[in-house]
Amino acid sequence: MTETKSVPVTKRMVWQAYKKVRANRGAPGVDAVSVQRFEEKLGDNLYVIWNRMTSGSYMPPAVKQVSIPKDKGKLRQLGIPTIGDRTAQMVVKQYLEPRYEQIFSANSFGYRANKSAHQALDRCVHNCRLYGWLIDLDIQGFFDNLRHDTMLELLEREVSEKWVKLYVTRWLKAPAFIEGKEEQRSKGTPQGGVISPLLANIYLHYAFDTWIEKENRCSGWERYADDIVVHCTSREEAQKVLQQIRERLSSYGLQLNESKTKIVYCKQQNRQEEHEEISFDFLGYQFKPRRSRNKVGELFTGYGAGISKKSRHRINAELRDMQIDRRTGRTIDQLAQLLNSKVRGWLNYYSRYNPKEMRYEMYRINRELVNWVRRKYKVTGKYRARAMLQLKQQRFPKLFAHWQAGFHV
Repeated sequence: MTETKSVPVTKRMVWQAYKKVRANRGAPGVDAVSVQRFEEKLGDNLYVIWNRMTSGSYMPPAVKQVSIPKDKGKLRQLGIPTIGDRTAQMVVKQYLEPRYEQIFSANSFGYRANKSAHQALDRCVHNCRLYGWLIDLDIQGFFDNLRHDTMLELLEREVSEKWVKLYVTRWLKAPAFIEGKEEQRSKGTPQGGVISPLLANIYLHYAFDTWIEKENRCSGWERYADDIVVHCTSREEAQKVLQQIRERLSSYGLQLNESKTKIVYCKQQNRQEEHEEISFDFLGYQFKPRRSRNKVGELFTGYGAGISKKSRHRINAELRDMQIDRRTGRTIDQLAQLLNSKVRGWLNYYSRYNPKEMRYEMYRINRELVNWVRRKYKVTGKYRARAMLQLKQQRFPKLFAHWQAGFHV
């Protein structure tokens, strides 16, 4: 069949989209079809997506809604589309992204090509040195409260293609599948959908980014999805800007979480005002006054980042669940294979600033490994078990990722 259809979606676009979906993996949606099952009839499945998208007849299935735990026992609602629907969403996402990359702010980092959380953190560290005050913003349930009519109006500013608007409308209105029942949605976009991060960036681009830069002429800010930090020169300016932000977001149907939104003073050696809030969390790091040394070795108090308490708790919970010391049926090489991908990820992300603050978690792994030696080889004394592990480390110093990073037994 030729590709002369009313909607300019090619078979190649569908194939490229699917390859991206497959690489991202992910759980099955409401149809319980995994990537492996989808690939059993890959050609047929992709043909159906292409045929329906090009004719304008593609209708997204319901989005499976699951709850994942947050801190303090709270739950986050995550929407999981089917593999086929993720592929269709990826087609539109990849079609639109180059267009929006030309207009998105340089201070927006979340879910964008060639942008990363580390870049957002670097900008935040830099701005904390320049500005003594900041606003740590928390939007109440952003993905759940995004207004559909406003979203489509904002899309109209850059998108004229009717087929794109048609499918975005259908994805916004796709029902949620909760505990065996379909529920209609009148607002929000599923957190977990392929198209959702792009829609979120478009929404906040107009609701916040362009406004803060053009009307407030503020360049000291950074945003990663709906995590936003705005830097100010004084307490009074921060209070004024916070009220303006509150009103601006309200006009777009968004509310600040007042219990989490706060004005923070970046207290350091040359900033000695008093303020009740002097620390905040951003992208898994905690920013606060920290003792450090300058180039000549003198101690001073600066303002910088290190792994946050929440991130520590999450890592320790994962280590606890892994029960390393009880995996006596495995060899030490198999333990290394089990651990290294996770540990490398933690070290790569959380060691960008103050890497020594990771030592507690890394040395905990060593303690778990010592206990594993005791259990596996029936060693009664921990010092003897530790000596056995040290000997292994001397022979194979790169066996474990944290050994390679310098966290020795």
